[in-house]
Amino acid sequence: MDEQGYKVKLEQFEGPLDLLLSLVEKRKLFINEISLASVADDYIAYVQNLSHFPIADSANFILVASTLVLIKSRSLLPTLTLSPEEQGSIENLENRLKLYKRMRALDSHIRERYGKIILFLPKEAPTREPVFSPHAQITVPTLLLSIRSILKNLPEKETLPAVIIASVISLEEMIERLSKRIQSTASISFREFSAAEKKNKVHVIVTFLAMLELVKQGIIAVTQEKEFGDIQMESYDVGVPRYN
Repeated sequence: MDEQGYKVKLEQFEGPLDLLLSLVEKRKLFINEISLASVADDYIAYVQNLSHFPIADSANFILVASTLVLIKSRSLLPTLTLSPEEQGSIENLENRLKLYKRMRALDSHIRERYGKIILFLPKEAPTREPVFSPHAQITVPTLLLSIRSILKNLPEKETLPAVIIASVISLEEMIERLSKRIQSTASISFREFSAAEKKNKVHVIVTFLAMLELVKQGIIAVTQEKEFGDIQMESYDVGVPRYN
């Protein structure tokens, strides 16, 4: 834990936790006079006031505090008989603490030498300049021939013919026109009325449908003397429809 981090503040000692451990191990401070519970509570309050949780410092605190707890437990209970499992746990903790202490001692040496003496350098990839090396058969005439072949195989632009959509007379309008024509002439043939319209096939079809609708309503009567012959249309009284 660095000098800017957590510091222990007790009646007997004030300073970094590592220094407290060092003084206890050197028997310059008595562990029995130190309240480790107060140290733990004080550290928890210190961590809660930080904006970010210090993972490295907390791990260091746990290791140092574990060592102090082990020392104090042995001091308070020197004749305590431990089970094999408890003894193994204590020995495992002692080995971990010794290893950690050794790593902390080597830390300063590693910081001084890290990156200064490089044993293995990364292999540098060979530098290759990009070179345009076309095939011997690629010449100006062959390139021109290839371009002409590509242009020849391009799909031709297709232009759709302009279509003019003519207006078609509605069935209601044709019924009204045919009804007025028959009323004015009393009798007229279908062919004569269609020729008078001078329209296309669509108008002839609409005329035929209009004729059928007037027959259905009983407004006109139609006769056809032979198959595929002309149809004669005659008027009934428009005000009084008749149905056959």
